Amino acid sequence: MTRPDILKLQKKAIEIRKDILKMLTLAGSGHTGGSLSLVEILLALYDYKLRHDPKKPGWKERDRLLLSKGHGCPALYAVLASEGYFPKEKLWTLRKLGSQLQGHPQLGLAGVEISSGSLGQGLSIANGMALAARLDKSNVRIYCLMGDGETNEGQVWEAAMTSAHYELDNICAIIDFNKLQIDGFCCDIKDMGPYTHKWKDFGWHVIETDGHDIVKMMDALDEAGDTKGEPTIIIAHTVKGKGVSFVENKVEWHGIAPKKEEYERAIRELDEALAKLS
Repeated sequence: MTRPDILKLQKKAIEIRKDILKMLTLAGSGHTGGSLSLVEILLALYDYKLRHDPKKPGWKERDRLLLSKGHGCPALYAVLASEGYFPKEKLWTLRKLGSQLQGHPQLGLAGVEISSGSLGQGLSIANGMALAARLDKSNVRIYCLMGDGETNEGQVWEAAMTSAHYELDNICAIIDFNKLQIDGFCCDIKDMGPYTHKWKDFGWHVIETDGHDIVKMMDALDEAGDTKGEPTIIIAHTVKGKGVSFVENKVEWHGIAPKKEEYERAIRELDEALAKLS
């Protein structure tokens, strides 16, 4: 596949972060930290690897992206709007009564593949889709984006065993490995280490990479596509709250939105970062 212009994507990542912050500020609620950490992962998928068509969101041969960590949906919504799935103005209805853009993704919105939010279920759904694709002799690929705290759930590991048992090499799971969850650092809540070895022992091909480096993310996605006979997991090291200094690595930003003054401060930081790329 032809690689996109990286500088343009880096600038786009900053604009996406600005959209996320505006959405959350207008809504007055939502998940700031875990949305900001997803941006480059989603751009590497939608602007490079995924086969998708915003004009035909129900295209049968499209690849599927399942946002298992549904609370990160402001990032997904912002990227979907940027890709043309719906008008950007719709973003400002986040969490409003009657809006299709709720606090967790819901089926019915163009580009959303599953209703998610109850953590731990995405990989099980991905298994079903991957098995169905095999039965249909389709080359559709399934991408499942999970949080690291989410992997505390036992269902994730039941699903991981199933993926490996059936050699579902049309599945690529991606962990947004930002090291934080709602109650603190993941290693303090329930230490999942040794994380990489655990996934290998469960029969997965494991790739570790920098989740904010778009080139490295594209390389990882290419490697996943070339891997046969076993599912692939990309452990994408990220920073919760990436791009906003006073949000980065702060657990208290897991489930709150910026106030007006915080929003304005964050936008100034992002505009400065954008100017440095120009």
